[in-house]
Amino acid sequence: MKVRKSSTQDEAKKRKKGVLFCLSDDRKKIIVEEGKQILVGDIGETVDDPYAAFVKLLPLNDCRYGLYDATYETKESKKEDLVFIFWAPESAPLKSKMIYASSKDAIKKKFTGIKHEWQVNGLDDIQDRRTLAEKLGGNVVVSLEGKPL
Repeated sequence: MKVRKSSTQDEAKKRKKGVLFCLSDDRKKIIVEEGKQILVGDIGETVDDPYAAFVKLLPLNDCRYGLYDATYETKESKKEDLVFIFWAPESAPLKSKMIYASSKDAIKKKFTGIKHEWQVNGLDDIQDRRTLAEKLGGNVVVSLEGKPL
C-alpha cells in the first residue's frame, strides 16, 4: 500500500488505495476483509470516486479497521498520506466495539507509515470529505482525490 517510487505502471495499478480489516469468525485474528478493497487501477475504470467507494464498503452495523491512502492538494503541493480509520458506528454491538477498541493498537503497530488516525462513529462523520481533509491538513487542503472541497 505504501508508495514506492520505482513502481512500474502495472505494479502501481495493483497497489491498494483502500482496504478494510475485520476480526476472524473466531474473533482471535484480524484479517483483510474479502472483497473490501479498492485498487489504484480501479480508479477511472470501475471506481469514479475512490473516497466515496471506500465509505460504501463500511458495514452500517459493525466495527472495522481501515487503511486509506489519501491523495490531496494544499495550496503549495500535492500529497499522499496513509490514514488509519477505526470505524465504530453507534449501531454496532457493544461487545464488538469493545473487542475492536482493545485490538486497535495491535493492528496499528503492524503498519508503518500511518500519518493520521481517525475514529469514526457514524456515516455523518465520514461521508463529508471535508472532515477527512481537516484531519489531513486543517484548512489548507483545497482538494481530495482530485475533487475540490
